[in-house]
Amino acid sequence: MMATSLLKKQRRIILLLVLLILLTGLTGLSIGSASLSYAQTLLALIGHGNPMDEFVIFDIRLPRLLITLLSGMALAASGAILQNLSRNDLADPGVIGINSGAGVAVAVYFLFAPVNHDSFTYILPIAAFIGAFITACLIYGFSYTKNAALEPVRFILVGVGFSLALSGLMIVIISSSDKQKVNFIASWLAGSIWGDGWPFILAVLPWLVVLIPFTLYKAQSLNLLSLHDTTSIGLGLPIQKERLILLAAAVGLAASSVSVTGSISFIGLMAPHLAKALVGPRSQLYIPIAVLIGGWLLMTADLIGHNIVPPDGIPAGIIVSLIGAPYFIYLFFRQKT
Repeated sequence: MMATSLLKKQRRIILLLVLLILLTGLTGLSIGSASLSYAQTLLALIGHGNPMDEFVIFDIRLPRLLITLLSGMALAASGAILQNLSRNDLADPGVIGINSGAGVAVAVYFLFAPVNHDSFTYILPIAAFIGAFITACLIYGFSYTKNAALEPVRFILVGVGFSLALSGLMIVIISSSDKQKVNFIASWLAGSIWGDGWPFILAVLPWLVVLIPFTLYKAQSLNLLSLHDTTSIGLGLPIQKERLILLAAAVGLAASSVSVTGSISFIGLMAPHLAKALVGPRSQLYIPIAVLIGGWLLMTADLIGHNIVPPDGIPAGIIVSLIGAPYFIYLFFRQKT
């Protein structure tokens, strides 16, 4: 049983994060090339603003904010799963190559498959999932040894190797492609939030509605998988089956996110760590908080990047990397000591 004090602390933190997300979202809806006051934004949100304000909010700014919020949530949940599966605090879908696998699949589909504009939005997450899942299975296979099962350090090193190899493959794929399509892939690689319309929200939302509750449902399994394999088996957990199921969930969350936001790293690394620092390592406690932190981090990064250098701004992926890369180095050296 979890301590009542921890549950109360979790609820307070969740409430504060929800308020922080709402405040950040309200700020994001108000600032930009067409600045609005908070009063104008609130009136437009309840249907009493002028038509121009409502157009700016509902057709341009709100979809982008929701995409970054949902994608950040998905990446955080994916990172939490991977860190438990690998028993390694450095695991992140961007760092270990899952995002790169999704990127190669997106590039192949976009550059070479006949693209139907009506179905493109909905097929893209599926294409990303296929590429990411194949990559994740290969990483898992190369990280697995008969005597030591899944080695955490090996898992990260193999993942980084796959990430570099797939990045090279991406360069080969796009080097002889149409320039206009290459520009899209380059923007995707930088983590530019390109899928900022309502159809993209509808394409991503079903993945999150299914997989985030599923992750919370599997919280106890994640707790057991973070222990030594012998202990997990002794407690009656079918570890191979659970690992594969949860790996598929992590891949689905990451792939659905990056298919519309581009290649975003480090959200899945930072959010679980910040959540654990607040409420401890039990999955039931920290994953809901990590999900909210991840959503807020990506929303804030895009808000800063989109407005700091008008009109095009800086891709959210670059803003996140400027924060996440030093944090990754810090965690790496902390693990070695």
